[in-house]
Amino acid sequence: MTSRREFLGATGAGLSASLLSAQPKPRTASANDKIQVALIGCGGMGQNDAHSSVASGLTKIVAACDCYDGRLTRMKEQYGQDIFVTKQYEEILARPDIDAVLIGAPDHWHQKITIDAMHAKKDVYCEKPMVQHIDDGMAVVEAQKQTNRILQVGSQRVSSIVYKKAQELYRAGAIGKLMMVEAWWDRNSAVGAWEYTIPPDAGTATCDWERFQGRAPKTDWDPKRFFRWRCYRDYGTGVAGDLFVHLFSGLHFIIGSLGPTRVMATGGLRFWKDGRNVPDLLLGLFDYPQTANHPAFNLALRVNFECGTKENYGFRFTGSDGIMSIGDNVTLTAAAPEKEPGYTIGTFSTAEQKAFLAAYHQKYPKSRPSAASLKASHEQVFQPPPRYSDHEDHHLNFALAVRSRKPVVEDAVFGFRAAGPALLSNVSYFENRVVEWDPAAMKVKA
Repeated sequence: MTSRREFLGATGAGLSASLLSAQPKPRTASANDKIQVALIGCGGMGQNDAHSSVASGLTKIVAACDCYDGRLTRMKEQYGQDIFVTKQYEEILARPDIDAVLIGAPDHWHQKITIDAMHAKKDVYCEKPMVQHIDDGMAVVEAQKQTNRILQVGSQRVSSIVYKKAQELYRAGAIGKLMMVEAWWDRNSAVGAWEYTIPPDAGTATCDWERFQGRAPKTDWDPKRFFRWRCYRDYGTGVAGDLFVHLFSGLHFIIGSLGPTRVMATGGLRFWKDGRNVPDLLLGLFDYPQTANHPAFNLALRVNFECGTKENYGFRFTGSDGIMSIGDNVTLTAAAPEKEPGYTIGTFSTAEQKAFLAAYHQKYPKSRPSAASLKASHEQVFQPPPRYSDHEDHHLNFALAVRSRKPVVEDAVFGFRAAGPALLSNVSYFENRVVEWDPAAMKVKA
């Protein structure tokens, strides 16, 4: 079995480094010692968070909150008929037996529930993006400072051993000077495009529509808006907030960046003509300034919901000495610069061509290929173990931080710096303009 140290230090051209089995889990505490956790927002991502939290061995789900009866019933089926359930998250925060909350509610609720929870002395795991709008961000940052609570945003790449390996390779200079980064996320399924199943019993008798809407503009009951809220600007953040933010989180973790200074986005609603009012294709260009951690470079992002291939996502870091690609693994490809500069002499006179070639071949003499001249592959692949879950590692890190009171990587500041350029991509798209951003101060430039 390969150890974590062996994975992180694996080298050698042409080798596929076998990664560790997932991080060793700490000894499971007795039931009475477990962190008492409540889930607020029990949709697909919320319930996934609950499962991953429990998998850490450190937590116990003791309460749940959702605006749909069926999800509360499902939580009782999974975690016991004695767990406390409610449609009012304030009742969760009022309970002294709850140590931490997982927030899987729609994006337009993230800021309020997060701030209320921290002031109620609860630690918070909040799904990405941390906030729905740029104007929401600094209030969360200030609330975390005031309350000194643990807040971790739910973009799991910052806890991934794969991204940790990429971070180490980048910081060791494996690709030389960074020039450009490309990242993408392509999907070709209805579920991937947020066409979530609407339950047969959906209606105002089982769904608290007024509560769900919160600060959003009030409309008549619409089951699509309730169960497919990501498709609507009133409640969600579109592909930028759902997927761009993952790519920003991973990039910032790897290179230690605060974020870009210019944001430009375009795209459109090309395929999913289902009433949604957010694009299903979004392209973004971002200018990153030079810092102590990296040179100036450009980032290109793409999210596409109508591609004809299998769902895939990844990064491609292009540097002066090589390329680093990240998907389910890390692939490092060293650059192979030409030993000879080459020449363009066809427009010279015959005499000048002969003179040039004589000098050129003296400096770069020709040699016959031989077996001895063949070189090993320049590609290295760092492969995680089967069934590795960075999502479980992310929840484990949150639980360990709740226990130790030590800061997490993806706190309110990190979370806002990842959400900021993602949300500004929406601003650029809908307002058809370039947006200037100050990543250090975390504010839009006038």
